[in-house]
Amino acid sequence: MSQHTPHELTAIFARDRDLVSQLKQNDAHYARLAEEYHEVNRQVHRIESETEAASDERTEELKRKRLGLLDEITAIVTKARAAA
Repeated sequence: MSQHTPHELTAIFARDRDLVSQLKQNDAHYARLAEEYHEVNRQVHRIESETEAASDERTEELKRKRLGLLDEITAIVTKARAAA
């Protein structure tokens, strides 16, 4: 497996690194979403890099879940950015 996992939150929100760090420490809901996103993203990466087997349906289900989590996370970051 490669060392780099695509779609990591640190890369997606690179310009908001400090804000994301604050959210992770101070917002339990955000922290839970970020952890769940991380786990789902790693699962997708393992499947795509062929180190873990999964059906096409399972892969698509995980990708939809990742996208839904990212939408929620983006909304939180956007709101926090506007409030800062």
